[in-house]
Amino acid sequence: MGYVFSLLLSREITEDEMTALACGGAADFGTDVLPTNAAVTVTNMDIDDTASPTLADAIESALAAVAEVPDLSVSELTVPPQPAGAEAAGAEEPVAVGAGTD
Repeated sequence: MGYVFSLLLSREITEDEMTALACGGAADFGTDVLPTNAAVTVTNMDIDDTASPTLADAIESALAAVAEVPDLSVSELTVPPQPAGAEAAGAEEPVAVGAGTD
């Protein structure tokens, strides 16, 4: 499991656009079509990025992929709490300063 987040896109996307998003760096994703009202249908992308080194890189990659598709934009970004990942694995344990014996 990688970095997980969702993008709500401004409209329904086609199969060709879905392929372009996947090739453009949007990582692994699933889509749902949601009617926001009778006249507007949007697409929700649930993304699970296992390739990016950080959550910020994963989000930037997905946003850049969406920007490459004409007349498509992101209207909402949802980021749930993330599991400990690569960022936490590289962190060192804090060291107590000033504690010791004389």
